Amino acid sequence: MQESIPREMKAVVIDRYGGPEVLHVATLPVPEAKAGQVLVHLAAAGIGVWDAEVRAGEWEIGPRRFPKVIGNDGAGEVVAAGSGVKRVHPGDRVYVYSIDGGCYAEYVAVEQDRIAPVPGGLNVEAAGALGADGITALCGLEDTLHLRRGEKLLIFGASGGIGHLAVQLAKRLEAEVFAVASGEDGVALVRRLGADQAVDGKHGAVVGALHSFAPDGLDAALVLAGGKGRDSALAQVKRGGRIAYPNGVEPEPEAVKGITVRGYDGEPNAERLDRLNELISRGPFHVEEKLYPLDEAAQAHRDLEKHHLGKFALRIG
Repeated sequence: MQESIPREMKAVVIDRYGGPEVLHVATLPVPEAKAGQVLVHLAAAGIGVWDAEVRAGEWEIGPRRFPKVIGNDGAGEVVAAGSGVKRVHPGDRVYVYSIDGGCYAEYVAVEQDRIAPVPGGLNVEAAGALGADGITALCGLEDTLHLRRGEKLLIFGASGGIGHLAVQLAKRLEAEVFAVASGEDGVALVRRLGADQAVDGKHGAVVGALHSFAPDGLDAALVLAGGKGRDSALAQVKRGGRIAYPNGVEPEPEAVKGITVRGYDGEPNAERLDRLNELISRGPFHVEEKLYPLDEAAQAHRDLEKHHLGKFALRIG
């Protein structure tokens, strides 16, 4: 039975730009599903590393007005659909990638081509942290690097939100993956997720390990972070190879003669979400997340600055 939709909801909002302290819980009207949109009752919402920049006013996402609800991904149940919606139906369990934000809330209205069914084998809370990072990983590997079977791939920043998903997707594309992770716990995580070789970027002998992994040079690299040793690692990409990075990674990798270096945006659409789901469905898939209650969003943002694996998320309800 379809749940009744209340008029009001709890949401984490900002009334001004600033530090984590500006995040607080408020009561707002439940949004309406307009034509081509669905209304989702969220169970969890992902906390992107970029959310801190949005909160601080350094990066604008969605309408520039207050109170503002940030958050680009989440998962829950469809409770209403606007006219023209055919992709999903009320009662479906879905995850979303909302370009305009709005996911730090009990309900969010999202265009139907920015949602997908929760993949089998994932619970709805894990799927809450999947949308933005999963699509960004997919766009890097398939649409920008055009990764092929048997190629030797470097993932720099492999234990983060995008990186640990990219490791698993690259293995489904049958690449050989060298993962540069953060800390011993990060190395353990990416090895568990299938990386062929993994090194701690802060303390490991990255270049020596890369020489052993790819004596003739790397075919491709997905760059998801800055940090010590990155340039020397990327120098192992062979002539004719490719380097990709999501726009926003700083510093940007420098252009190198004979190597294609491309920045990209992880833009969601129905075809990409379906491709992501198809890759996930090929076997066990893991989303590394740490859940916070909705009213601890400010603490979660403080913790973004500390060493962590995977992605943070808010448990809603």
